[in-house]
Amino acid sequence: MRTNSLSAWILAVRPYSLGNSVILVLVASAMAWTDGGFRPGPAALCLAFALLMQCTANLVNDLWDFLKGADRPDRLGPDRAFAKGYITLPAMKAGIAGFTLAACAAGAGILCLTHGRLPYGGWELVAVGLACVVFAYFYTAGPWPLAYHGLGDAAVVIFFGLIPVGFTYYVQTGQWTAEVTLVALACGLVIDTMLMLNNFRDREEDARCGKRTIVVLTCAAVGRWGYLLLGLVPAALCLTLLAAGRTWAALLPLLYAAAHTATWRKMVRIDHGEELNVCLGETARNILLFGASLTIGILLG
Repeated sequence: MRTNSLSAWILAVRPYSLGNSVILVLVASAMAWTDGGFRPGPAALCLAFALLMQCTANLVNDLWDFLKGADRPDRLGPDRAFAKGYITLPAMKAGIAGFTLAACAAGAGILCLTHGRLPYGGWELVAVGLACVVFAYFYTAGPWPLAYHGLGDAAVVIFFGLIPVGFTYYVQTGQWTAEVTLVALACGLVIDTMLMLNNFRDREEDARCGKRTIVVLTCAAVGRWGYLLLGLVPAALCLTLLAAGRTWAALLPLLYAAAHTATWRKMVRIDHGEELNVCLGETARNILLFGASLTIGILLG
């Protein structure tokens, strides 16, 4: 692969993971639609912000996991562009800065479109946007990276669940409901299955380089059962939507639970090594299935 080529940058931003951001905005916007508050402009900019921030986080992770010794050219997981030498250090730093600025521009657009419509004048969005930038960098970078101290899973649930779903709904409707909190939490837990599987696969490499994930701090069994529960608990949370009269939103995610359980069985059978990347692909597919089924279910009622 040619250095700093388009193919190298596509590899670096990890397009297989970007569907996570899409489903978060779709779920929140479906909730806004059924509650009579859907606004296409803010929704589109929320999608742009989410995608650009995820690309930023992926690039920062690519760079700093290599610098800290967690990602080597012979890593078990998918290739990393910086570790493979496909992107130079100056280009990577410029790319991170560029994606960050683009995300900030999208955030500024959201502020403009919601001016005078939100309870706190938009300052709450500024605070949340800054928190997202801090998360993107300090998830793996800095002197005390969250992912290296057992806080990666909690951070994912917050920044790939509660914040994107909750605030995408909030900028459209100007409110935050208990149902949105429940749905946002379910989304965050589902997306954390990807991280849990990665940490389960990389547990020996992470232990060697001092990356203290939940699996490293505890044991492999926590990774196995944690992965299963991270998928089943969201399906159970969705079932509580029956009380709100959202029958399809409650039942359709059960399709995801079945697919997730099948992937978990395969994960347990394989247990370790590069073969677990098959489960990684299935997990990405399952996350999309959850997002699609929940979005459709919300729209159907």
